[in-house]
Amino acid sequence: MEALGRRIGESLVAGDLIVLTGALGAGKTTLTRGIGAGLGVRGPVQSPTFVIARTHPSLVSGPALIHVDAYRLGSAAELDDLDLDVDGSVVIVEWGQGMVDGLRDHWWEIEIERPTGEDVGGVADDDLDGDTTRHIRITSHP
Repeated sequence: MEALGRRIGESLVAGDLIVLTGALGAGKTTLTRGIGAGLGVRGPVQSPTFVIARTHPSLVSGPALIHVDAYRLGSAAELDDLDLDVDGSVVIVEWGQGMVDGLRDHWWEIEIERPTGEDVGGVADDDLDGDTTRHIRITSHP
């Protein structure tokens, strides 16, 4: 996930908005860590669960990365109230499905599916390692 994120990050520019969807443990933050590495931002990139949004400035004169965890936000209005610099930064929103329509005219959604224990013969989810194959779907929205 991190290597994929790095490749994605190398192609992003200021104004790009990405929504990440997937279950807990699917790899959203790991993907974002790779995107941050590809952008060349200051780390560490970690889950912004308790701060809701964290800005990582560029170390290479590129755009900053704003990493948002919208899980505890109740609406798109609450996301808009964060007053994010969506034009001058790359913005990644975890759990942002249905919340970003008003932020940009165009945005990307990356859906990450990770098999559960039920999918692989009843193995406990905690016993699945980080190398478990993920399925990625990238969708462009108007």
